[in-house]
Amino acid sequence: MIVGKSTPIRKGGKEQMKKISILKQELSAGAFNARLAHLYCCAPDAAAPQAARYLAVLDGLEKTFGAKDEAALFSAPGRTEIGGNHTDHQHGRVLAGSVNIDMIAAAAPNEKRELRVQSEGYTLCCVSLDDLAAKKEEENTSASILRGTCAAFVQRGAQVSGLDVYVSSNVPKGSGVSSSAAFEVLIGTILNVFFMDGRRLSSIEIAQIGQWVENVYFGKPSGLMDQMASSVGNIITIDFADPKKPIVQPVEVDFAKAGLALCILDSGADHADLTDEYSAIPNECKAVAKFCGADVLRSVPFDTFIEKLPACREACGDRAVLRAFHFYADNDRVPQQVAALQRGDFDTFLRLVTESGNSSWELLQNVVPAGCKAHQEVAIALAVAKEALNGRGAVRVHGGGFAGTIQAFVPVDMLAAFKAATEDVLGEGRCHVLSIRPEGGTEL
Repeated sequence: MIVGKSTPIRKGGKEQMKKISILKQELSAGAFNARLAHLYCCAPDAAAPQAARYLAVLDGLEKTFGAKDEAALFSAPGRTEIGGNHTDHQHGRVLAGSVNIDMIAAAAPNEKRELRVQSEGYTLCCVSLDDLAAKKEEENTSASILRGTCAAFVQRGAQVSGLDVYVSSNVPKGSGVSSSAAFEVLIGTILNVFFMDGRRLSSIEIAQIGQWVENVYFGKPSGLMDQMASSVGNIITIDFADPKKPIVQPVEVDFAKAGLALCILDSGADHADLTDEYSAIPNECKAVAKFCGADVLRSVPFDTFIEKLPACREACGDRAVLRAFHFYADNDRVPQQVAALQRGDFDTFLRLVTESGNSSWELLQNVVPAGCKAHQEVAIALAVAKEALNGRGAVRVHGGGFAGTIQAFVPVDMLAAFKAATEDVLGEGRCHVLSIRPEGGTEL
């Protein structure tokens, strides 16, 4: 269930598509500027670059698939994990938010029994709507996400028909801001608007579809946090004690008013060939849980874990045990972070962020891939950021770890110096200053 306000999916789709000529005219004339300012956390008079992105996907749709009369526009944001590193797959708690970088798309019906998706810079991806079974050979490909998402909607009564989609993204692939979840939420939002006329799915249901597709079709044992943050939007805390009915609560906070900038730093390493590293974390945590008589660590009381610790070390190995220690500590930190933010105690919040980062380094061990010596990009990024902060703010590994990004909360008065110092080592454009987006996956 969701407690408090949740942004609903905007109505639209086939019955409310606009002529492409009118969409282009309105985008160019600034008719969408207020809406774009809301999504991208900018002033309306600064929304022109975002309008240009939507104009470009409309052009891309017709260039790729031929002339179209009408279309609809969509967006799904990247996400930032603020608290609870690798807690979701153990049915734990997380604190996360959507950010003002996203995947956008233009979509229009076709007369084929195919979902055809052209992502900018990639090859055309097509799946037959008459063959929606999971395929082993499609694992780790976009086709698996498309096929699985269509299958999930058909299972929920959707009458899915042919659709052409052109996608553009400024969410860096492999960045830890979760481009895969944004893609899953984007496709889910599009299918929801076009084919669920009778009963639109909630943002939570769309996130659950995304996780199911990633687990069953894509072949990655992910938790639900990434999809949930992208789909629901804003800052939320989620309790996954019952993953089928996660408790989602909004958290009202304005980091800018607190004098903090949210920065995501790209370490320069990507997630390619690291599936085994990521899979090992939930697998080892579940091995400890199983030894203690449960399926996931959330179901194992900490006292039981401690009681069985000597035998558990022998059965599961020390790394698995250390990762379990991290889960218990980081799961407990999340409600402490939420409480600190709610009372405006940012000193405590930053201390907890630092503690979470240290726990990920020392216990979870998701900073350096096993055996890597010459290349430890995430570790270097953490060291450089800590040096630049000089004891202020906070920094931690972000998301899955091992590659991708780190997260820093930087006092605004030192933002320029922090950005310059980190990019001097990591490379120009590696420090992204982001804002929390107030809305998740949506039709424009």
